[in-house]
Amino acid sequence: MSTSSAAGKNDKGDRGDKNAAPPLPAPLQVPVADSHTHLDMQSGTVEEALAKAASVGVTTLVQVGCDLNGSRWAAETAAAYDSVHAAVALHPNEAPRIVHGDPDGWSRQGARQPGGDTALDEALAEIDRLAALPQVKAVGETGLDHFRTGPEGKDAQERSFRAHIEIAKRHGKALVIHDREAHADVLRILKEEGAPERTVFHCYSGDAEMAEVCARAGYFMSFAGNVTFKNAQQLRDALAVAPLELVLVETDAPFLTPAPYRGRPNAPYLIPVTVRAMAAVRGIGEDALATAIAANTARAFAC
Repeated sequence: MSTSSAAGKNDKGDRGDKNAAPPLPAPLQVPVADSHTHLDMQSGTVEEALAKAASVGVTTLVQVGCDLNGSRWAAETAAAYDSVHAAVALHPNEAPRIVHGDPDGWSRQGARQPGGDTALDEALAEIDRLAALPQVKAVGETGLDHFRTGPEGKDAQERSFRAHIEIAKRHGKALVIHDREAHADVLRILKEEGAPERTVFHCYSGDAEMAEVCARAGYFMSFAGNVTFKNAQQLRDALAVAPLELVLVETDAPFLTPAPYRGRPNAPYLIPVTVRAMAAVRGIGEDALATAIAANTARAFAC
């Protein structure tokens, strides 16, 4: 997730206010899906977000939960809108918070919970219940985060990750992985537990060598707006070698807004900006890339 801003010379209406929403990009001719977004963290209504996205060719969204409240909301929203699918999970940084009784998690309600392993077991049981719902297409985002959670949270993260893998496999759902500065451990645990048939590395953050490892395992790699950042050559190198049939696109909105709007609010309607940048990296037309992404997303999430 990136919240740093980068100045860009845009048209008059885009200058100055870093909090202003970027303009609508030209529509894609081949519709695609935003494979990972957080509508509950964005401004405006769900209806507004869906209409704006659809107007530029982004016709399907995967709404991702990060805690119990967010996962319940994702499932409820997906049940209410045909163009929304849900993913449910405890974010890797949420598991240690639950174990230690920390109220400052993803939830907006901020109610302190008792904490401990029992609390984590109860939270995982609720994720298990939600994962059985037909509108829930994936279990995630789960995984490991060695950037925001220190060694004291490692055991809780790993236990939660392994439990999510089991839940995904038992319900036949995709697994959506959050991997931040934890590549080797994530790959190790997937191997130890046996990855689900459909596994997605959300906001792919590895290098080209790791992309080849993921490709051999059949893991999907989803690229976000940070692939457009000047300092992200590693991601572009990974995208260049990733098999086309394993490539997805996402916003992770409201985070990771693509250049030239970096630092401003992200939303699903900005997917075309990232698709066009990705097509340039691959050296193919945007229609060809969009066609592949649409098929890959449908296969990854069985939707």
